[in-house]
This record gives sequence, structure tokens and C-alpha cells, in this order.
Amino acid sequence: MADAAMSVSPYWELTFDADGDTDGGRRDRLFAGLGRHDVRDLVVFAHGWNSDRSGARRLYSRFLAPFPSLAPSARIGYVGVVWPSMRFSDEPIPDFPRAVAAEMPPRPALDKDTRHALLETFPGRATVIDQIARMLDQQPREESELEEFGRLVRLLVDVVPPGPQVLFAADTLAGGVPQDEPVMFSGPAAQACEEFARALAGARSPGGAAPFSLPDPWEGAHELLRQATYYAMKRRAGTVGERGLGRVVGQLAARAPGVRVHLVGHSFGARLVSFALRGLPEGVRSVKSVTLLQGAFSHYAFASRLPHDPRAGGVLQGQQLRIDGPLVCCHSRHDSALGTVYPLASRMAGHDRELGVGDGGEVTADFDLGRSLRARWGAMGYGGLQAVPGTRTLTLADALRARLPASGCVNVDAAQVVRRGGAPSGAHSDILHRELAQLVVAAGRIG
Repeated sequence: MADAAMSVSPYWELTFDADGDTDGGRRDRLFAGLGRHDVRDLVVFAHGWNSDRSGARRLYSRFLAPFPSLAPSARIGYVGVVWPSMRFSDEPIPDFPRAVAAEMPPRPALDKDTRHALLETFPGRATVIDQIARMLDQQPREESELEEFGRLVRLLVDVVPPGPQVLFAADTLAGGVPQDEPVMFSGPAAQACEEFARALAGARSPGGAAPFSLPDPWEGAHELLRQATYYAMKRRAGTVGERGLGRVVGQLAARAPGVRVHLVGHSFGARLVSFALRGLPEGVRSVKSVTLLQGAFSHYAFASRLPHDPRAGGVLQGQQLRIDGPLVCCHSRHDSALGTVYPLASRMAGHDRELGVGDGGEVTADFDLGRSLRARWGAMGYGGLQAVPGTRTLTLADALRARLPASGCVNVDAAQVVRRGGAPSGAHSDILHRELAQLVVAAGRIG
């Protein structure tokens, strides 16, 4: 279907709610349109941090624009996945106009756009959001007030939600049991706020050095809200992927068996398309490539065994074998959202002793925050997939110059192009590059 707002055609959208239920009308229009347009390769893109349909469409239009020229003889169709995620308004998106990625006043106040996004993302929580906003505005100095703030944040994101989402929060399993909830939910909120504040201050200082003065704990409180919200988005991404997109791709394979599907995901959208593999019906081999752009989930998600615990493995172990082609993971050291704060937010209860954390939960003085946390709780978008035997490692230039493997996992260091962006997320959203579109074409052997 033609869309004046899109750079490519034919383009369709698939819409899912937080529990993975899809808009049947949009799905049926996709199925009907594939034959009418004689589509042979279908590129399916899932956004990550995003607050509305228009923002998702802008992202898709910009990223997909090079495809017709990269594969001029291919019969390509395009799908944008729209699911209930959100973006904090203080996070810049390179190459987007200010109307989409506005410069916001200094934190830790809760700006009106982020407040609106929270109301849309967590319906029925208006009273809690009002209390959170008031506390961020007033910033009371008592430690007990930070504990109350933490209680409100946990109430907002519903750590143990009703419905199917509770099953999709973990990236790793120990003895078949999902990992515990992060320390930021189970430990003292004041200490979590202080740790986040120190991590942010270190990320802004030259060389990541620790600041001379004590950071503002309310800046850490703002980050606690952000990371708790993103924990809920991460949980949703798994739900929508397995219960939603995976099922639709399976239905598509039955309706249009000749269509080759290429899944692409950014940030939590990378987790979404990865969990879609787990939702495929048995025997479906229509997915010909999966490309993960700055994936905001554990680098051990596909591992059969974890290096630090042979009894544990990734929740997606072996799922790459369901792809009739390669799993390509793009990563960048310039992604400070995943390299600095993500490991701290992902640290699990019960593992602090092994990582140099004191009796009260505080990080000890000799604790190397970056290296130690990233080794255990790192994200694949920062350092690539880990502990998956046979994984190839390439630079972006080498990946584009040589023929990519026909199967298996491939880590691609994309730091040569994924490098721009300001605090607090760094280059996390710097994905609008022709080279990355070219990588998707190469991975899927499109055209």
C-alpha cells in the first residue's frame, strides 16, 4: 500500500498491544497485499524507544529509504511494527528534527512530554505519575523520601504484572528458572539512586573518571524512573515478540510460503524480533535473516551456558537455529546507554557479593563499575553476543566488503558509524545510516 509519509512502498504496519495481541485488520491487509504486489522479500522493522506512531514512522521511513537503490531488482515489501513503548524526551535522536527529539530543561524535573508518555504507556497510573513528578520537582533531602520515590516507581511499572508479561522479563535462566528481579527493585531505593547518579556523572566526565563532588541523588532518582520504565518496556518487547510477531510470521508463512522474511530490531525492538523466533510455529523456515541494532538486552541471551555459571543459560539459547540465514548483532562502544547504565540497572539480587558490593548494597571503592558490571550484565548492543560458540566477529567495513556467513551468529562492530549522540544515551539511537541498511540487505541476500 502506498503511503505519502513513507520513503518506500509497498509499506504496511502491524500493531500490537502490551500483551502481544495484534490489530487483525492491519494484519489481514498485509497478507492480502503481499500477493497483489508480488513481494518476495519482506523487511520487518521493530522500533525500540518510541512514544507514538508518527515517531515510529519517521524512523522507518529514514532507515528504509536506501533499500530500493541497494537492491534495485528485488521485489521488497516493508513492515513497521508499532507496539506500546516509550522514550524519555531528554534523549536525543541524531538526524531527527527538534520537534521529535527536543532539547529538554536540565534534569531531574519531569518534563511534560515525558509525563504524557508515561500516562500513555501506563494507563490507570495517573495518580502515581503525579506523585512522582511532584517529588522530582521538590527534591526533598530526607533519605526516607528517596525510599518513598522508589516505592512509587515500583508501583508504576508493576514489577509482577498481571497477564502474560510476567513470563518475559528474564534474559537468562538458572536451572530452568528465570533470573531474579534487578537490585534496583529489591534493594534500598536511596542507594540505587546514588549509584545511578555516580554512574551518570562518571559517564559525563573525561575518561569516565569519578566526580570530585557528590552527585545529586535526585538525578539518580530520575534515572531510576527511566530504567524501571525501560525494564517494563523490555518485558513488553519479549511478550509482543513471542505472542504477537512470532505468531503473525507463522501465519504469513502459511498464507504466502514463498515470501522471505527479514527481521530488524533497534534497542528493545531487537529483543522483540529475537523473541519472535521463539514464537514461530514448528517447522517454519521463512525467516532468512535477523539484524539486531544496538540490542538492549543481555549479551548472554542466546548462550547455552554462562561463563560464570555453567548451570545457567540464555532464555533464547538455540533460537538462532530457527533462522534460515544469519543472526547479525551490531554493537558500538559509543552507546553509553548500554555501556554505562544498562549493566547497573540489570544487576540481579543475590549476586552482589561476587561483584564487590558492600553489606548495605553500596558499590565498594575498589569496584570497577564498567568492566565488572559489563562482564556479567552487559548488553549485546555494547559488546556483541557472548558465549555463543562459532560466532564470527567483523568490523562493519569488513562485513560490507565480504560475503556474510549463510548461517550462525555474527557480531559486527558498527562504531565507525554508530558514534553520535549526547547525554544520557550516547550513540544508542544513531542508526540512520546507509551502511546499516546495506548490512540488512547483505545479511538477507536480498536481490
